[in-house]
Amino acid sequence: MSNGTPLGDFLRARREVLKPHDVGLPEYGRRRVPGLRREEVALLAGVSSDYYIRLEQGRENSPSPQVLEAVAQALKLDAEAADHLNRLCLAASQRPRDWGETEVSQQLLQLMDGWEHTPAFVVGPALDIMAGNSLATALHGGFEHFDNLARMVFVDPAGREFYQEWERAAHSCVAEIRAAYGHDPESARIAAVVTELSAESQEFAAMWQLHEVKSKSQEGKHLKHPEVGDLHIKFAAFTVNGAPHQQLVVYQAEPASPTAEAFETLRAMAVRPKQARAAVPEAGLAAKEQ
Repeated sequence: MSNGTPLGDFLRARREVLKPHDVGLPEYGRRRVPGLRREEVALLAGVSSDYYIRLEQGRENSPSPQVLEAVAQALKLDAEAADHLNRLCLAASQRPRDWGETEVSQQLLQLMDGWEHTPAFVVGPALDIMAGNSLATALHGGFEHFDNLARMVFVDPAGREFYQEWERAAHSCVAEIRAAYGHDPESARIAAVVTELSAESQEFAAMWQLHEVKSKSQEGKHLKHPEVGDLHIKFAAFTVNGAPHQQLVVYQAEPASPTAEAFETLRAMAVRPKQARAAVPEAGLAAKEQ
C-alpha cells in the first residue's frame, strides 16, 4: 500500500495538508513543497530537525510519549488522530494478537433478527459486511452486492444515488478503514481491500493518501432507496464484546416519520429469513483472514 513506513506516511500526509498560517508561522515567497516543511514541524514540536526527519523516514523506532504528544500538537491532530499516531509507533509484539471471534456469534444473529423494524448489520475492520438482518438487506437492495461498504460507496453505481451526501460517506469509509489499519497495519484483508479499491477508484486512492482517521460514531445519514425514496436516519455503531474487530451498526428512524413508514414498507417487501445471516459468504471468509 506504500513504499514508506506506516508512521512516516501518516506524518508526511498530515504535514502536507497544513499551511504555515495554520500554525502561526510566516510564509515568504514560493514554496517547493506542499504544506509544512519538516524543519517547521520540528520547530513547532521542539525537537531537532534531524530527529524529526529520522522519525518520518522510519529510522527512529521508539519515540517517547512526550515527543509524540508534541508532534501531534504541531500537526494539529485531534484526539483520534493522535491516538492513531501512538498506535503506529507500537512494535508488532505490543499489538493485540487475540481479536476474538472471527464469526458473528449466534446470539448476535438472533438479536438482529428480532429487530424487525430496525436495520442492523455487522462489519469487519475492512468494512466487510459479516452479517445483516432482513431489513438491512432490503435497505441495501439496490446494490449489486451487500458485501463491503467501501466497495458499495466507491465502485457500485448505486452508491452515488443511495448516499445523498456521497462525499461525506466516501471520506467516512476511507477514514474508518484507516483507523482500523492503525490497529493492525499487517492486516492482509485491509491491504487487499485498499489495493482493490485503489485500482478501481481514483477517488478512493486519493482519499486514502490523505490519512484521515475516524472510527464509526453516531450521526445522521440521508439515503435514497430506489423504491421507497428519501430516508433520514440516525445510526450508532457498537463494538462487539468478545470480538473487538466487529462493529454492530444500527439504523433508526424517528417515530411516526416518513422514514419510519418507509422502513415498514421495506419490512413488508423483505423476505425474512429465519435468522440473520451473512449477506455474502465470501465476506465472512475474508474476515477470517485478518
